[in-house]
Amino acid sequence: MIIRIVNSILILFAVCMGLKQGYAMIAGKPEMVEMFGKWGFNKTALAINGGITVIAALLILFPKTFVWGNFLMAAGILLIICLHLLDKDLKGVLIELPFLLLNLVIIYLQYPLKDA
Repeated sequence: MIIRIVNSILILFAVCMGLKQGYAMIAGKPEMVEMFGKWGFNKTALAINGGITVIAALLILFPKTFVWGNFLMAAGILLIICLHLLDKDLKGVLIELPFLLLNLVIIYLQYPLKDA
């Protein structure tokens, strides 16, 4: 029971972060444009990435698409980690790593309301 509650909180946190970051990319917030711009993303590519992030966050909420949403979210975070590694930016990698692990832990704990 406690694990389900903790997992539900982790899921809500991941969804909120995904929606927040996805919206920031779609809206073309300056910090997102700056970060992704150094990797060659234009505003259209940034908006597409943001849209995928928002969709991934929403997919996490539903049992049938739970794993796919987490997978998409983790893949997006892994992409950012790889781009930071190309720049030899270990600080950026360390900032993203907990979010990648969060999605992996959520997948491991599974959908909390599956058997309820």
